[in-house]
Amino acid sequence: MANVTDLQAKYSKLAQEYSKLRAQNQVLKKAVVDEQANSNSMKEQLKQRDQSLRKQEQEMDSLSFRNQQLAKRVELLQEELAASEATRGKRGKNKGDSPSQRVLHTQSVFDEDLQKKIEENERLHIQFYEADEQHKRQEAELRTRLAELEKDATEHQAVVDGITSKYGETIERLQSDKARLEVKAHTLERESKECRMRTDECQQQLRRCQSELNRHMKQSSSVIQEKVPFNDTKFSDYNSLNVPSHNRRHQLKSRDVAGQALSFIQDLVAALLNFHSYTEQRVHIYPRDSSIEPISPLNQKFSQYLHENAAYVRPLEDSFLQLYQSITEDTVTVLETVVKLKIFADNFSSYTHFLLRILPYQLKSLEEECEAPLCTAALTLKNQELQCDIKSVTSVFEKLQSYINLLALPSVRQDAMPQTSTSAVFTQLAACLHSLHDAIKEMSKHYNQKGNIEQELPTVTEKLCTTTECLLGSLGSLTISTGKIATFFSNNLDFFTSSGYSQRGSALALSPLQAESMLTNKKKAAAYMNAVKKVRPQSVPYKEALSNRRVLTSSTESREGLAQQVQQSLDKIGRLEQEKEHWLLEAQLGKVRLEKESQRIADLEAQLAAALGQSPSSQTAAAAAASMLAQSSEEAENELKATEKETLCTSLVGMLCTSPSVEHAGDEESREKLIKTHYMARVGELTTQLQISDSKAVHFHSECRALAKRLTIAEKSRETLSEEVKHANQNVTRLQDELTTTKRSYEDQLSMMSDHLCSMNETLSKQREEIDTLKLGSKGNTKKNKGR
Repeated sequence: MANVTDLQAKYSKLAQEYSKLRAQNQVLKKAVVDEQANSNSMKEQLKQRDQSLRKQEQEMDSLSFRNQQLAKRVELLQEELAASEATRGKRGKNKGDSPSQRVLHTQSVFDEDLQKKIEENERLHIQFYEADEQHKRQEAELRTRLAELEKDATEHQAVVDGITSKYGETIERLQSDKARLEVKAHTLERESKECRMRTDECQQQLRRCQSELNRHMKQSSSVIQEKVPFNDTKFSDYNSLNVPSHNRRHQLKSRDVAGQALSFIQDLVAALLNFHSYTEQRVHIYPRDSSIEPISPLNQKFSQYLHENAAYVRPLEDSFLQLYQSITEDTVTVLETVVKLKIFADNFSSYTHFLLRILPYQLKSLEEECEAPLCTAALTLKNQELQCDIKSVTSVFEKLQSYINLLALPSVRQDAMPQTSTSAVFTQLAACLHSLHDAIKEMSKHYNQKGNIEQELPTVTEKLCTTTECLLGSLGSLTISTGKIATFFSNNLDFFTSSGYSQRGSALALSPLQAESMLTNKKKAAAYMNAVKKVRPQSVPYKEALSNRRVLTSSTESREGLAQQVQQSLDKIGRLEQEKEHWLLEAQLGKVRLEKESQRIADLEAQLAAALGQSPSSQTAAAAAASMLAQSSEEAENELKATEKETLCTSLVGMLCTSPSVEHAGDEESREKLIKTHYMARVGELTTQLQISDSKAVHFHSECRALAKRLTIAEKSRETLSEEVKHANQNVTRLQDELTTTKRSYEDQLSMMSDHLCSMNETLSKQREEIDTLKLGSKGNTKKNKGR
């Protein structure tokens, strides 16, 4: 249920954050809409200015047209005046001086009108030039403002897009978190139901256990009353001889608490080192900068002491680390046995003496800051508050030193502090840690206010600002670390005040001798349990062993018989192979003999036929031939018998080792040589074929492996080339797009430049015409003046 409430609280927090983000999104949307409205209004103003510019250009065009008309009219009037002067000159010879005066009067009137027109034309030109310049200036200002507004609009749009995407992601994340939390809530509800069922079962088991315990207690109480002569825990003298039991849970808790305290002490040491180092830097910067002018002797001594802060702060961490390493599972952790706590107390006392040594210098340094010429009343007030804060912090460290020394006394002398005072010391130590956190918090607040006041001074430097910010950061980390230590100590105050080891029925403290004897007994008990728990080797029953022996002997005999049978069968196979080769050779020899005998018979028949056909004594020849045939058959039978009686030794290649008779030795050797050469040639051919096939197989195998490697390399190169082709196509398309855009931009610029050149040429031609007309007018006026 606690998990469900935590999930509901997290979900409510997420909903609040979502509502805040939604409100911020609405504000940003409103700001974007306002900026868009402003940009639209500026565009409308720009359009109006363009319209007014066009009107002024039209007016200028009309004025220039009227000016040209007036110039033409002036030329016509001058021509008419010249013609009238010529005609009147002729008439003037006949008439008196009155017409000439009249002509001069009219000419003076025309000159005055012309001069007025010229002045008006000049004024109009000046106004046109001023209006054109003003219009150009306004147009440039409006264009720059329009560009800025467009830039702001794009930035706002980008911000809006980013915020919408961010809020969309947050909404999706919140929705997913909501779904996950709902699933988790369902699972927790199911687990709660299971837990209820388990609690019911546990309650039933508890009832059963209580009943069994009551029964065992009755039995044990009856046994104690009948069998135990006396109770050694009843009297303190006898009970002091008993060895307490080893509390492993208390040891694990002690090590865990010491590890947490070590991490907090490390944070505190780092914060104190930063605080003293940045205080030393500030002394060198304010109220006098040591790089410009020497600081006062007081601040020099103060900075020298602050420079030695690591020698007093670092041993705190090292000694507490030694304390943490001395607490293991196989030790007894009480105040009487923790010897390393005295080292930590001594190092803490040395650090407190260091704070007392630098306290007057720190107060005098603040007074020197108050005596600075630019120190205001508010800054003086803050320095006085800081002096009070520093005094309170130092006094709190003195109290902490006294309490830590009290806790370290039992490890030096056992009767230094009674057991009843331990809880009071731990309680006062917890209260002192909370007061230290409050004092450092106040000092951090006053330092922050002082830094804000110093930033408003005109002579503050950037170095001082950065040093003050670092000092405030170290004070913030110091406040956080002291707060964590105070909270940690308050949460574990029950553990600190409880005694983990004591004799049964006694509240006396554990002495180091008892702790040592307890540990030795624990080791002996652990060794005894290990010896008892040693597993004995399993034995085989007698009947099973006998049956296994019979099976083993029978299997051994059967294996030997089978081995003999296999050997006999192998020998028989070898003899059969030898006989097979022998009979193959005999068949070949018989075939050769048959061919020889058939050849001999054919020769004898031919001789017989020739004898019968040539001589009359054919009967004697036939008888001789028959006797020869009988002799040859007898010889063949004798040879076969001799070969059967020979001892043959055949090899795998069919070589014969015989002991023939003397008369047939030559033929048998020749036949044996023929057979040897035939089979050796055959074996050579087969071996060469086998070697060739093996070499071909090896060659083909290596070639296949090389082809497979080449195939994989070709596949990889094909993939890389395809990727390169893709990148090249993308680059080509990108370059084509850039080329088209540059072409379009250049064409637009060229068209704009050509339009601008045309307009400039027109204006130049108009200006030249006006200048020519004005020059002609001025020349005519000078001529008239000269004529007058």
